[in-house]
Amino acid sequence: MRKVILAGNWKMHELIEDGIALAKCTEQGVKDLPINVIVFPPFTAIHPVFNVLGSDSKVRVGAQNMHYEEKGAFTGEISPLMLKDAGAEYVILGHSERRNIFGENDELINRKVKSALSHGLKIVLCVGEKLEERENGKTEEVIKNELVSDLKGVAKEDLENIIIAYEPIWAIGTGVSAKPEQAEEVHKYIRSLLDEMFGAGSGSNMTVLYGGSVKPKNIESLAKMPDIDGGLVGGASLKCEDFVEIGRILTKVKGL
Repeated sequence: MRKVILAGNWKMHELIEDGIALAKCTEQGVKDLPINVIVFPPFTAIHPVFNVLGSDSKVRVGAQNMHYEEKGAFTGEISPLMLKDAGAEYVILGHSERRNIFGENDELINRKVKSALSHGLKIVLCVGEKLEERENGKTEEVIKNELVSDLKGVAKEDLENIIIAYEPIWAIGTGVSAKPEQAEEVHKYIRSLLDEMFGAGSGSNMTVLYGGSVKPKNIESLAKMPDIDGGLVGGASLKCEDFVEIGRILTKVKGL
């Protein structure tokens, strides 16, 4: 079922001590908000952050990536078993930075999706188009190709453990957010596509987040869109006050 979610992707930021302080501040700030909150520290800080928050914390912990194998000769990689052992409950897969900087294709992402599900990890699956693809009218084509490929072989019952995040690549880290109407149009399309793939009602039951330069000043207009269930926040999640304020605005706009 759909939930209102505030997720913070710390990316390659925060050493352990600073990450612990940020996690504590975040937890204190959102403790009375009736929304779901997830933070995604770098690998080195997952276990320390999980330890300081505790298993019963309102703030859940996730990882920013993973390998699809449990173990093996994969130097520099980290497995789903290792993530769970460190305290991660969620994992971000298919982020545009993984796709475009590190060359991850949909076949690889699909293997990761199925591995994460088989190991009991919940997934935030990112999809989104580049600026030239939007300008050439290919937004829906790109989204469809990514979703169909990334979710190939996934069972309908597994959807309850998957969150979709629409992140237009041209809005990530640029300070330029998609207009609420633009984001809503794609979110609505994502839901219709999920209905086609998994049966009527599948899309309307899934949580779909918006990501791309989300800040306190723009989350209200985005959250007013009926098909946007929350935000996957990058830079603003590193500023405790901003992240908590986004949570307060989400709570208010969604009438929780």
